[in-house]
Amino acid sequence: MSDHVYQSAEITGSSSESITEAIANAVKRASASMPNLNWFEVQNVRGVIDGDRVGYYQVTVKIGYRLD
Repeated sequence: MSDHVYQSAEITGSSSESITEAIANAVKRASASMPNLNWFEVQNVRGVIDGDRVGYYQVTVKIGYRLD
């Protein structure tokens, strides 16, 4: 097994549909500018209430990527 070194970044994804989609949006956007994505860890979940329903979700994730 090779020794790897990782760096992490904290980003927030959002979605009007679900927490899962907010995470997916964050990972998709991060993959456009960060190579070698390897893992994510949910740091925080929050949202906006619109009247009597959830307006949208925000999920802050720590994203880890392997350094070359």
